[in-house]
Formats: sequence, structure tokens, C-alpha cells
Amino acid sequence: MWANVYIGNPYLIRRIEELNKTANGNVEAKVVCLFRRRDISANLNTLADSNARDFEEESKQPSVSEQQKHQLKHRELFLSRQFESLPATHIRGKCNVTLLNETDVLTGYLEREDCFFYSLVFDPVQKTLLADQGEIRVGSKYQAEIPDKLAEGDSDSRVQEKLETKVWDPNNQLKDPQIDQFLVVARAVGTFARALDCSSSIRQPSLHMSAAAASRDITLFHAMDTLQKNGYDLAKAMSTLVPQGGPVLCRDEMEEWSASEAMLFEEALEKYGKDFNDIRQDFLPWKSLASVVQFYYMWKTTDRYIQQKRLKAAEADSKLKQVYIPTYTKPNPNQISAPGSKPGMNGATGYQKGLSCESCHSAQSQQWYAWGPPNMQCRLCATCWIYWKKYGGLKTPTQLEDGDRKLPNRLMNIYLSNRISAGRAKLLAKNRQTFILQTTKLTRIARRVCQDILQSRRAARRPYASINSNAVKAECDDVPVDHIHCQSMLNPPSSAVLLYSSSSAVPPDPIRTPCSRARDDDIPHTLTPAYNTLHSVLLPVL
Repeated sequence: MWANVYIGNPYLIRRIEELNKTANGNVEAKVVCLFRRRDISANLNTLADSNARDFEEESKQPSVSEQQKHQLKHRELFLSRQFESLPATHIRGKCNVTLLNETDVLTGYLEREDCFFYSLVFDPVQKTLLADQGEIRVGSKYQAEIPDKLAEGDSDSRVQEKLETKVWDPNNQLKDPQIDQFLVVARAVGTFARALDCSSSIRQPSLHMSAAAASRDITLFHAMDTLQKNGYDLAKAMSTLVPQGGPVLCRDEMEEWSASEAMLFEEALEKYGKDFNDIRQDFLPWKSLASVVQFYYMWKTTDRYIQQKRLKAAEADSKLKQVYIPTYTKPNPNQISAPGSKPGMNGATGYQKGLSCESCHSAQSQQWYAWGPPNMQCRLCATCWIYWKKYGGLKTPTQLEDGDRKLPNRLMNIYLSNRISAGRAKLLAKNRQTFILQTTKLTRIARRVCQDILQSRRAARRPYASINSNAVKAECDDVPVDHIHCQSMLNPPSSAVLLYSSSSAVPPDPIRTPCSRARDDDIPHTLTPAYNTLHSVLLPVL
């Protein structure tokens, strides 16, 4: 199913396990999480690419274009064992997810809408990818080598005793009624042996339970094996069943397991299903895998299994089978308002006209949707928006998504950094705005008076270092107005210099350092007329 939890993100893909009704009347869905490629790390994506290449080589897939390879990555999912509960109001539709088969053609998934496949299982806790199904072991290491067919008249030189072991001879001298009578005697011996055994008498306190335990397959198989070993001689076989030390007691897994171990097995079966490896690893590590499997098939023959099966059937009947989901009518915050309509929730009126779709580069669409960070002002057409919501990517590959991964790491970093820089320049050109920085008169006066404190050149090289504003204020409070006039004369504008040159024939003083303080005594008295003229020009500037 599709689940729309985050409006600005693609749909989540989940598998519904059951529908539950809460106490307040709302419906929640217990779902299994499936993840996309965009949800896993780059290392796991590399592992998934390697697995995809191996699958293509083994199944001999037809060649596909780069765009089809890009879109096939959107159809690949990763199953997980993680469960979560979602409100039914988040459900947006139905999709189809299947296990990838070696006979499948990958391009067939592109032809079918809302179809996905998976072949690996993702563990969100361990951050690992594992195969969902066991591999078929092929080769001489796993299969027997079949000899050539014998020609007519040739004898078989193989030793049959080494190839197989005979456990029963149907052409024996006993009749079927005699064999049945011997099996009844074997059951009676088993019942008597359980009555003599203290541990068995505690587990089966009644005669009926002991007789039922003695009638299971382990007792019958032992009786038939005894007949085979004694050459189908009933007297010898009978003496073997009841030796000098007491009757033979045959136990199967149902009797070997304790009640607490059986409860652990039922709990594990409820949690993991028929995953016997996980059951043994997490719940019963002291048992062998063969013992767990044998106990499972014997447990299915008990009344306990029948009772649990009936309870589960009753619970399934009482649970919700379907739920009505009303049409989602809330406004989409990513929707850009069409011409002549009201502004959208995301301030879509600020979008520049003439921008094309980031996926198909189309300039016309019935509806546009904002996509990506707001400062990029990227948008998608209606068709590409639906594709992005469903499949978690754009139809066409982006510049950084399908880069050449075969380059060395150092060259790859340089290659990507150049492409990122070029891409950023294009994005900044889209959203470039004009601004003006206008300073106050007091700030401009402080630049002149407090040059030794501000040190503007040094401050420009250290943009994050703060300037002591208190020292600047104290300096401005102590300096008289006439001193400000003289200080401003050190760096006059060009218009003032021209006016000064034309009105005075006396050469000016040598250039002083920015850190030096200009005092009234430093100004020659011969410059007084020119100073008055310069003062009248600088006052409007300050």
C-alpha cells in the first residue's frame, strides 16, 4: 500500500498485516516496513548494485538503456522485519510488491504501473542487507555424479551394500496379521516401560496418556527395525524388546522436551513463524535444529495446536477485513497556484515565470508542484510529481545520481566537486536578488575618527571576529568636533582634492599613516582658506 505520512516526501510503501480498531474508534494498520534505495546508505547501495549485476549475468537479462536502469532502481525495494502502526487515514492506494524471480524480466516491471520487486532484506538496526531466500547449491560438491548408462548385457560392478542400507524386506516370511500382533506387543511394552520410569510417570500420570505416548511412530519404527535385525524371527525380536535389564523405552522429541521448553517454542513460533534458525538462535540455543524441526511437526499433531488454530481463526473472523478510506481533500502545501487563482500555502506567487519541470523539462502543465529546497525554486509538473511521490525519484537521472563510480576516489571527488560547483552556480543564478547596504552617518564618522581601533583592513580579513563597540563609543565621545573635521581631511574625496588644488598653491603635507592622530596644531596656517573650503565640501559627505 501507499502511505502518505510526510506530505513533502514520497509515499511510504508498507505491507498490511492486520487492521485493528482502537478504543476511540479509529482504525490502525499494523504494517511491515519496506525501504527504497534512497532510505539506505551509500555502502548498502553499492552492495545492492553488485547483487543486481550478478542477477543480470546469471539470468541473462536483455540490455537496457541508462534511463531504464535509472528507473529500475526506483522499482527495487528492500524488505525488513520491522513492524509499525499507521492510522488508516494515511493510506493512499494499493501497489504490488513481489519477490524477484530468476525467470523475471526486469523491463516488465517498467511496463506495469505500481509494481515493485525485492530480493534483499534490510535490517534497520544492524544496517545490513541479506538475501531473502537460500541459494540453490549446484555442482559436484552438492550433487552426486551420475555414471554413464550401462550397455545392454553389462553387469553392475558397484557394491550395493555401500550404496544403501536395507531397513525392511517386503518379501519376508511373516504375514501381515503376525506383524500387526507384534506391533501391538511393542506398544504394550512401551506402556509398561513408561510405568516403570519415574520421569515418564510424572509427565504422563494416567494410563491413557502413557498408552498414547507409546503408540507414536518412534515405538513402531523401533519394533519394525527389531524385526529386520532379527531376521523376522518373532521369538528373537520379542526377547530383544524385553532384555534382562527391563523393557526398552523409546522416546521422541515430544517426551524429551519439558513443558517450559514447549512454551518457549510456542512463543517463538508466534514471533518468528516457521523460521527455525531464528527460533533456535534466540529461544532454544541448547537444542539442535533437527530437534526443533521434529518437535514442530509432532506439536502439530497435538490438541494444543488444534486449540490455537481455532483461536486464531476466531480472532481472524473478528478482525477488520476492510476499511473505508475517504478521499483526501486537504490542500497540498507543495502545490503552486495556477495563474488567476489564489496563492498557495507555500507562497507560490514568488516563483519565477518560465521555469521548466526539473524532470521532463516541460514548460507547460495544468498544475505545478514545488520540489526541493525553497531557495532553489525547482518545480515539477503534475505527471512527474505523481511519479516522484510513487517511486521516490525523477524519471530522468540527475547529474550526480548516475556518476561514473569506476573512477578512483581522488579523481571522483574532484569530478563531483566540479559538477557540484557548476550546479550551484546555476541554482544561485535562478534566485539572485538585488540588495543595498547603507550605513548611517555615525558609522561613517566612526570609520574616520577610530581608524586605529577599527582597523578595517584587518577586520575584513577576520569576518567572524567581533569589534569592541564600547571602545568606539568612548573614543567618539572624547573627540571634539574640530578634531573630527581635521581627521576627515586625511582621506578627502577626489572632488575635494581637485577643489583644494585649484584654491591653494601651497603643496600639502606628506601622507600620514592611518593610525596617526591629526591635531589642530599639525595643520599649517597657510592652508586655512583651503581648509575652510574643504570643510564645506566634507560636511555633506559626513
